[in-house]
Amino acid sequence: MASGPVHARKARLSLGRRARLILSTILAIKRTASAVWNGSHKDGSGNLTAPSGVLHSTQYTFGSRFESSPGVSPDELIAAAHAGCYAMALSAALGDAGFDPDRLEVNAEVTLEDHPPLGWTLTSSHLTVTARVASITSEKFLTVAEQAKACAVSRALNVPTTLEAKLV
Repeated sequence: MASGPVHARKARLSLGRRARLILSTILAIKRTASAVWNGSHKDGSGNLTAPSGVLHSTQYTFGSRFESSPGVSPDELIAAAHAGCYAMALSAALGDAGFDPDRLEVNAEVTLEDHPPLGWTLTSSHLTVTARVASITSEKFLTVAEQAKACAVSRALNVPTTLEAKLV
């Protein structure tokens, strides 16, 4: 176990900064998922699988993506990834600013539009966050919440992202 000034300094760092210090020594994190599609575009179906087991032969179809049929939509998964990534980024940013959130509830709504000749395109994402954070002013919270919009999924999406944030 480390001792002395380095250990004491690390003990004072927020979890977000400690996590970034640890992760900065890792060159890359890779995640995988797979899709199998059978049949035509409109009448076929597919399955999505991820090694974590959260997605295990999870069905998706034309209907689940473009209509309201049962099954998951790839765009729904992107919205979930954006909400999750933003929640973690906001938690880290709040920690760096000296505040530990009690609860962050984030919803993401991605917009998919048809843009011929390219086809269906994700054009925007809207994040809504409701937070319970002790001892923070609304102004400080809104500043930190806006900064956290630069999470990894936001950068990967590279679409306009809007934010509604409120304290409860």
